[in-house]
Amino acid sequence: MQDIQTRIAQLRRPKLLIEAARAGAGKYRREHHFLRLVKATLPARHGAAIMKILEEEARLDSLRREADASYSVQRHVGVLIALMGEFRLFKENVVQPVG
Repeated sequence: MQDIQTRIAQLRRPKLLIEAARAGAGKYRREHHFLRLVKATLPARHGAAIMKILEEEARLDSLRREADASYSVQRHVGVLIALMGEFRLFKENVVQPVG
């Protein structure tokens, strides 16, 4: 299984989706956004939250690629905002090695 940073680094999404998500990532509030977008209990750990978000993002990307009528670009951007926000929190909480 790949680590979180590798999985996120390997995501390839349209530039417009990424730019829209970056614009909103600074306003991400996990208590509100995660619950609304992922519809799951908020995990205490950021890594677990990221894994849940990645599952939902993969589902949405599959719908996008298939041109499924149920695809919502607004929801996809929201999930990418949550992914970026959780990853930022994850990196802030990682203990930096000394030396």
